[in-house]
Amino acid sequence: MTLSPTERFSSRVEAYIKYRPSYPPEIIDYLILHCGLKPEHSVADIGSGTGFLSKLFLDNRNPVICVEPNGPMREAAERNLKEYKNFKSVSGRAEATLLREKSIDFIAAAQAFHWFDPVLTKKEFLRIARPGAKIILLWNRRDSEKDPFQRGYENFLQSRLPEYSAVTHKKIDENIIRNFFAPSALNTVTFNHFQTFDFDGLIGRLSSSSYCPEPADPAFSQLREELRLLFNQHQIGGGVRFYYRTDLYWAGL
Repeated sequence: MTLSPTERFSSRVEAYIKYRPSYPPEIIDYLILHCGLKPEHSVADIGSGTGFLSKLFLDNRNPVICVEPNGPMREAAERNLKEYKNFKSVSGRAEATLLREKSIDFIAAAQAFHWFDPVLTKKEFLRIARPGAKIILLWNRRDSEKDPFQRGYENFLQSRLPEYSAVTHKKIDENIIRNFFAPSALNTVTFNHFQTFDFDGLIGRLSSSSYCPEPADPAFSQLREELRLLFNQHQIGGGVRFYYRTDLYWAGL
């Protein structure tokens, strides 16, 4: 059974926290320089998940509201970020955030925009935005052509996990984003980073993905063995790397 976007990661929260990449801290430096981000600016992290992006803004001393419809993901962020006095959590959606009108300076969505209804989301973003607000969308995208292991892993996903092609964020192209921001001018920048995994970490990274069978599913054992062959073929010093391009898109209102 296909899960709705708000349910997809409910059973994968711990794997998501442990094995998914965060975002390069250089993002904040870029936003300060090019978007005028200041610590007093309010930030709404839409589809905030476990709070990876929110933490970067919180460390910059911004007041941050996490808007997340998935209960287990939202509760994980509330546990992980509870020490920040300028953190707030809301059970809302991109199309209905429950935030006050004209209350937000920076509206951000990381790894989530491809789940949103763009028409209703744009209407809602315009409602909650203060004059001069910025909208920021970003994704960590695996660089599937970076090296033989990355190419092999991409082929593994394409051939063994049919749902992967249907739900991957790679189906979002720049034209969709440009249309969402119109008539504002679209700005883009890319950052690079990576993760290194031993075999157990690689299995954890796979199991954090919503298109992968649960570890208790008999099909998972076969996937594990196939992935072990790929790992053994490409590991160096007991590890393999996931290379990422973090693509950031932004526009002013």
